[in-house]
Amino acid sequence: MTNSFRDFAKAKQLMVIGSNMTEAHPVAATFVKDAVLAGARLIVIDPRRTPLVDFADLHVQIKVGSDVAFLNGVMNVLIEENLYDRKYVESCTAGFDDLASKVKEYPPEKVAGISGVSAETIRDVARRMAAVKPAMLMYTLGITEHTCGVNNVMSCANLQMLLGNVGFECGGVNPLRGQNNVQGACDMGALPNVFHGYQKVVDPQIRAKFEAAWKVKDLPAKPGLMIPQMVEALAGGKVKGFYIFGENLANTEPDIRHVEHCLSSAEFTVCQDLFMTETTRFAHVIFPAAGWSENDGTFTSSERRVNRVRTAGPPPGQARPNWWIFKEIARRMGHNWESNSAQEIWDNEIAKLAPSMAGIKYARLEGDGLQWPVPAEDHPGTAFLHKEGCFTCGLGVFNAIDWTPPAEVPDREYPLVLSTGRRLYQYHTRTMTGRSGGLNDLLGEETADISAQDAAARGIAHGEMISVRSRRGEVVVRANVTDQIPAGLVWMAFHFRENCANWLTNSVYDPVSQTAEYKACAVQIGKLKKK
Repeated sequence: MTNSFRDFAKAKQLMVIGSNMTEAHPVAATFVKDAVLAGARLIVIDPRRTPLVDFADLHVQIKVGSDVAFLNGVMNVLIEENLYDRKYVESCTAGFDDLASKVKEYPPEKVAGISGVSAETIRDVARRMAAVKPAMLMYTLGITEHTCGVNNVMSCANLQMLLGNVGFECGGVNPLRGQNNVQGACDMGALPNVFHGYQKVVDPQIRAKFEAAWKVKDLPAKPGLMIPQMVEALAGGKVKGFYIFGENLANTEPDIRHVEHCLSSAEFTVCQDLFMTETTRFAHVIFPAAGWSENDGTFTSSERRVNRVRTAGPPPGQARPNWWIFKEIARRMGHNWESNSAQEIWDNEIAKLAPSMAGIKYARLEGDGLQWPVPAEDHPGTAFLHKEGCFTCGLGVFNAIDWTPPAEVPDREYPLVLSTGRRLYQYHTRTMTGRSGGLNDLLGEETADISAQDAAARGIAHGEMISVRSRRGEVVVRANVTDQIPAGLVWMAFHFRENCANWLTNSVYDPVSQTAEYKACAVQIGKLKKK
């Protein structure tokens, strides 16, 4: 996030696009509701009528996978009607001419045919966004989980720069992370192309710094594999072993049958987790890890805030802190890692080697933590990035982007679009929440959410068990006929194993981020055949 959660409640205008905040990020959503109750204007852009729509001035019911076209249409109006922030664009950005030329190809009338949003509504959104400054933009996985996910994100950035909203309190581009400490994991280098602090592995000076600190030679000079590439390489024999740390890949990756085939192809698999999962079935070795309340350390939230996590109780049985497990493996392989606690790891390694975190010392994390970048020990942290349009890299760069459809679109055999996400009362693959009786009482099974039109056309009654089929598989699930869903769309989650949406989803990925297209694939639904 460029900005902070505290900005949400103070904002005067907010655009929430591709984010079911009230269910996926309920705490953050309360701040948005507070802003609306205080007089802020809210625009919700989502194919579904999510609960947040009840607080919105405008709900834009966009078609799945049309985000780039829609945002290009909005920017077309901003430029054609001279509503954009010309001064900001001229002084703080680069690439405007290319952007203007591209979005000229997306007049509202053309975009209406792609997005399902009327030309007048597109003009209305542009005029509303230009009328209040600064305005905040928030998005989540509804933007990123597409084969064009990176382009979707860049389009959001294009819009906010065009409006002059980046670099100010209550503005910016604000992705809400999909899981706890996703931000922290990325910050710590759990990506194949960077060391911690987003220092690129291809930079020889950066590699030399880490080689000296770690007392090693010849660190890899090119990025490693992303998760989908690793999984595929298992089946092809290029990757022989797999170390799975806190991931339930056998439920979270698209096309579960194919994923299980790949996992079963590994010669040696290690799982490190709190509980036994669908994925640990493939493990040759399982390391029992301590949970978050059984271990000292840090989490970093979506707003780049590093917070302390303190031990509430000892880990059960043989469970150990994650850092201890990694250090013990290294010791048995002949390496002596000197740090012997979460505090020593942070102060002696993390802060010393990452300029953006150099001023974050463990002792400074008492209270409400710190938001990086924190370049020095007397620095208070950074509440919002790119202050007053002064971008870290100099100028903010516009990207001229064309719309591309989802990899799999409806046809005669599979006439509906399946989109997936999360529900309020369960979390992810239920590794933890599935062990809570109260939560299982609130949500004990999956449903396929469908429109009344699609149900009526197939003679499907609310609550009836139905078949949902894609080119990859079939699940039997209870129908939830609801006015939240437009005709032509089926919506499901992936919390429950038997009817997990990922038996159906398509294993195609954004070419840059390698994020799967969980938000769009073609399906058919129907009544169960009588035996």
